[in-house]
Amino acid sequence: MRIYDIIKKKRDNLELTKEEIYYFVEKYSNDEIPDYQASALLMAIYINKMNEAETINLTEAMMKSGDIIDLSDIKGVKVDKHSTGGVGDKTTIALAPLVAACGVPVAKMSGRGLGHTGGTLDKLESIEGFSIDMIEEEFINSVNKHKIAVCGQSAEVAIADKKLYSLRDVTATVDNISLIASSVMCKKLASGADAIVLDVKTGDGAFMKSLDDSFDLASSMVEIGNGMGRDTIGVVTDMSEPLGFAVGNSLEVIEAIETLKGNGPKDFVKLCETLGAYMLLLAKVVYSFDKGVLKIREVISSGAAVEKLKEFIENQGGNKNIVDDYSIFKKSEYVYELKSDKSGYIEKIKAEEVGASAMILGAGREKKDDILDLSVGIVLNKKVGDSVNKGDILAYIHYNNKEKLEAAKIRLEGCYTVVDKKVDKNKLIYGVVTKDGIRKI
Repeated sequence: MRIYDIIKKKRDNLELTKEEIYYFVEKYSNDEIPDYQASALLMAIYINKMNEAETINLTEAMMKSGDIIDLSDIKGVKVDKHSTGGVGDKTTIALAPLVAACGVPVAKMSGRGLGHTGGTLDKLESIEGFSIDMIEEEFINSVNKHKIAVCGQSAEVAIADKKLYSLRDVTATVDNISLIASSVMCKKLASGADAIVLDVKTGDGAFMKSLDDSFDLASSMVEIGNGMGRDTIGVVTDMSEPLGFAVGNSLEVIEAIETLKGNGPKDFVKLCETLGAYMLLLAKVVYSFDKGVLKIREVISSGAAVEKLKEFIENQGGNKNIVDDYSIFKKSEYVYELKSDKSGYIEKIKAEEVGASAMILGAGREKKDDILDLSVGIVLNKKVGDSVNKGDILAYIHYNNKEKLEAAKIRLEGCYTVVDKKVDKNKLIYGVVTKDGIRKI
């Protein structure tokens, strides 16, 4: 078998066999195929695409290129949740305790943020003393005892994906559905979950800007998951404006805590209820979506969810008192009020630009080795569909550096579109993708 023949075959829009895909992934991972030939194959895949069988085989080959985590010692059905990323997306911090409080084991390995999207680990580290470093035995014991643990990825999972993604990034072959879907799913499948709920974002602040592309991506990932024996559901959700009000590490954690106390923003609460209900459904704790929503609501109203959060924080070395005393969080030195220069209705808030504004303040990383300021960020005061008068506060900018404020303020001002006519609130849930097909809402 030769890589030349595999490149030629895909160039001519023919289907690659499982053996050919495995050959490519293994040889490239071991530095036996040069970048220029791997780039040629990636471009052929980008142009001619892959079918379902090819995509599943690519995912499986990349999954098997590194460690596969064994969570079989954890009792119960392990359901993972993955988001394709967005602005103000603090979902795991609220959702993990919610689902754990319902009796479902949550064994989550998360990542750090890069660019305008935030990372779960960064947010958790804004909690005093919280540690994301756990050895495998400690991780498994924590989930069995407390039903919840969230840590950083320590194992060498999906080694081929890391190498291939770096090459895709510099060869203009990132945004291909099969390559994106296989990249996401090889890591999820290697991480040991029995079932997976995917939160596929769509809109300005999402990786997939169009609704059709978002459904295509969700469908491809659901096909992969179910094709490899894992119950998988995809939910396509809005990211045309930030999720909730808070954008920035400690600010988002506070909003997640408030959600568990029953005081969360409507869009964020609905997202947690929706994703949580599907997680409970896949875990077979409930047997209908509606019953799942009711169970999520029950653990919020009873206080069980916020108690589970305290238990989770304490188990991982954090100060659980932070849940009831927000003064323990590091606060920014200054807060600037961004005000509207006209009256009307908020028609649009560019999510990606809000995320970029927060990144300028220090809440996000432009480069992987950037050091975050966990105290800074933006708290919106108005959302799409809200009325606004001239001089009303649009957002609060939490900052420590006055030079950074000026750059962030200019960018944030350009995020808002105010019109004269009343506009509707954004739709949050666009549809659900299961093995039986797409159900648009």
